[in-house]
Amino acid sequence: MKLDATLRQLALANVAAESARAEALGFDGVFVTERNSDPFLALALAAGATSTVDLGTAAALAFPRSPMEVAYTAWDLQGLTGGRFQLGLATQVQAHIERRYGATWSDPPARMREFVLALRAIWDAWRDGAPLGFEGAFYRHTLMPPGFRPADHGLPFPRVLLAGVGPRMVEVAGEVADGLLVHPLQTREVMAELTLPALAKGLATGGRRREEVEVHVGVLVATTDSEWEDARRRVAFYGSTPAYRPVLAVHGWEDRGVELHRLTRAGAWAELATLVDDEMLATFVIRSDDPERIAEELLRRYGGLADRVSLSAGERSNLDRWAGVVGHLAAASGQ
Repeated sequence: MKLDATLRQLALANVAAESARAEALGFDGVFVTERNSDPFLALALAAGATSTVDLGTAAALAFPRSPMEVAYTAWDLQGLTGGRFQLGLATQVQAHIERRYGATWSDPPARMREFVLALRAIWDAWRDGAPLGFEGAFYRHTLMPPGFRPADHGLPFPRVLLAGVGPRMVEVAGEVADGLLVHPLQTREVMAELTLPALAKGLATGGRRREEVEVHVGVLVATTDSEWEDARRRVAFYGSTPAYRPVLAVHGWEDRGVELHRLTRAGAWAELATLVDDEMLATFVIRSDDPERIAEELLRRYGGLADRVSLSAGERSNLDRWAGVVGHLAAASGQ
């Protein structure tokens, strides 16, 4: 099981140094979130400061961007990293896509499936020199003059990872993507009951094997009391979103999700965390300041289910507090 670090809420000026630090500590990958900054710009800086770790978005929002725009950016980052770039894509929710970005929201699984197919059609045209002729229900790309084709860097196409919570999006990942990004609001039970069966269905639709899709699981870790409370607020925020209600239902907390959502509609954001008690929080978050204990918990929760896990904090990541996890996880898993 590979171990990655998720850089969250990190100032752009610090990305290069933190990425180099993660590589020096032995992490397999560094992934950057998209919340209030551009993750692609951060990864361009990380590329110049590293040489071995995978670098990826976890995840960039697809729908505010066109497949052509993302195709160019991902192609350049693949060249810049020497083939280490992984393109993680997510949908976000309708309110953000329409009201924050002013973009189009419709049938997210079908649109995301077509987005991935459009990316690959564009990359194929660049590599083969053939005319571009992608025409779908949501995207149409039929013009690619020679002067607008980037130089071929001779590397494999970037791996495309899809973030999925609901079964239809997970199925799409199984059908057309190279990897599945499993949201941090999850558990072993949720993966066994909801996520992996949906992935298997998508694999069957695409005529693919499980080995063809790498399962990445985001894991919330709290090493201090303040990080524990940060994680409580983050779990409460996630739980307030109706899309995550089936996750809560697996553990009997569907009513909690309804109440969390009600509070957001009332603008009572400060009250959200009061509905997440320690039992609920411990279900979704690993709490320990002992790297060996964290490694053991990672294996207990996700061993045999995930191909790689990515550590994430409630707010800002702290690589120094995770430093020892790498060696302990390798030793515990016999790597």
